[in-house]
Amino acid sequence: MTIQPYPFADLSLAQRLENAEAHGNALFVEARAKAFPDSGAEWIEVAGTHAMFDGIDSPISQTFGLGISQPITPDDLQLIEQFFLNRGTGVFHEVSPLADPSTFGLLNERGYRPIEFTNVLFRPITSDLRLAVTPNQQVIVRLRTPEDASMWSETALQGWSEYVELMDFLRDMGKVHAKSDALGFLATLNSKPIATGMMTIHGGIALLAGASTIPEARRQGAQLALLEYRLRYAADQGCDIAMIATLPGSASQRNAERHGFRIAYTRIKWQLVTGP
Repeated sequence: MTIQPYPFADLSLAQRLENAEAHGNALFVEARAKAFPDSGAEWIEVAGTHAMFDGIDSPISQTFGLGISQPITPDDLQLIEQFFLNRGTGVFHEVSPLADPSTFGLLNERGYRPIEFTNVLFRPITSDLRLAVTPNQQVIVRLRTPEDASMWSETALQGWSEYVELMDFLRDMGKVHAKSDALGFLATLNSKPIATGMMTIHGGIALLAGASTIPEARRQGAQLALLEYRLRYAADQGCDIAMIATLPGSASQRNAERHGFRIAYTRIKWQLVTGP
């Protein structure tokens, strides 16, 4: 297996990572518009910043890449704010610490407050990649086909079945994913679908997301098999870096680090405060 060095987590890498995540979320918003034409889902780009509207309560309704490609001006920020306010939703920006320093002063001046943190992790990948832990060889992973759409959505929904209070939202997500141009992957055990995963590719970066395993098939290596398969698939498509975003100190972060991911930086999510 070829051992690739880890690139330095500088502005250049941050721009690639942030643009890849913006691209992945733009695909999701476009899929939402296809699956639910009345949702009003759309996105715009202002000064290199991607503003996403996926619905009033959607966590994707925010910006990605604020100030990472170029300094953001008050006029730029006002235009972005109006995009959200005109749609009746709050204004949120998830900002890399490598964004232009003027970004943070501007956010403070306009009445924003920090509300959340996200770790962005990355690792180099090659087409002959092997994880330190060997996946269960009985778990078979394949790329989702159009014929798999219904099966894939149902498997993903079963994997999230413990979140009863979010079931309507998650059911809609399955419909959105079925319309998405993102890459979907399906894991089977004894020919039975047991787990799903997703990935988007942009600028040589593979963004991993959408992990889900049905309850009765957990702890059998499905997600490990999905991870290795996606990393190698991405490398075959010309990617040199894989990324994942997690909550700080979470099980997802721990699992990612076990498989060679490192923290590039921690983003801060900012919210526009409109009241006292």
